[in-house]
Amino acid sequence: MDYTKGPDHAIVRARMVLYNSHRSHSKRMAHPYKNVEIAMEIPFSHWYTAIDVRRSRRKYDPARPVPGALLGELRDLCAQFRPFSCAKAELITERCEEAFRGAVGSYGKVTGARAFVAFIGNSAGRHFQEATGYTGEGIVLAATALGLATCWVAGFFRPEVVAELVELHDNERVLAITPIGYAVEQESLEEKFMTAFGRTHRRKPLSALVNGDGPEGWPGWIKTALEAARLAPSAINRQPWSFRVQDNAVTVSIRTGEPDFNVSKRLDCGIAMLHIEVGALYAGHPGTWEFLESPQVGRFAVVNKTA
Repeated sequence: MDYTKGPDHAIVRARMVLYNSHRSHSKRMAHPYKNVEIAMEIPFSHWYTAIDVRRSRRKYDPARPVPGALLGELRDLCAQFRPFSCAKAELITERCEEAFRGAVGSYGKVTGARAFVAFIGNSAGRHFQEATGYTGEGIVLAATALGLATCWVAGFFRPEVVAELVELHDNERVLAITPIGYAVEQESLEEKFMTAFGRTHRRKPLSALVNGDGPEGWPGWIKTALEAARLAPSAINRQPWSFRVQDNAVTVSIRTGEPDFNVSKRLDCGIAMLHIEVGALYAGHPGTWEFLESPQVGRFAVVNKTA
């Protein structure tokens, strides 16, 4: 995929505004691990399409490795797409089978993948969970757009194995990983079972997730953004978020009473946050995020508040 500038790209901003501080409209972002600044453009038309076609796959074809050129693109993207100082992604191509474990023994285990991406959060950052979800989902959507299969794995992997394969700084830990590769053509019985288990928590309609202004008053970009958010992956499809629409903005909050599964709900909400932004960009409305205090997570407001 060509990530050069075009009409379907939007430059990642220094996007999070902490506690009502001044909102920056700079089109550059600080690289958290080097003393430089870089710009990263979101290819939102590709990522918006990827939102609809992405599926979680656990069985990969070991005889069909990912070409080196595609791995190079993903490695470059992991280095470039770092909109937050407390989150990063690292591509790994060794000891892949060791990194994954099944829900029960080897049952439900990711197999056959010859590469994976580790999503790393720095707990010194106050909002590292949602920042890692947002960052990781960017890599997942980019891989999907490249024709590769993925699967968010936050509970059933071996962090001690992954930690040996990446350089972790103080306060950093691996929060989740995703296999990268070409899935087998037909879903295995295990995959079908795991998918069916997830579907016991079917994706809720927007009417069950949104409060605030009624849908009859929503501008077009909000409808597009919220539908994209509804399709965001989460642990066992639990959708632990709610959305409040008010004053031409969307606020994401954590819904109480949802199962934990030993996976942070804020991580899931970070995934939904990226979907909201990609949907808004696709509808022609760039905006900025503001982190909020729990149980709220973040508020997205468009730069130009015309509908």
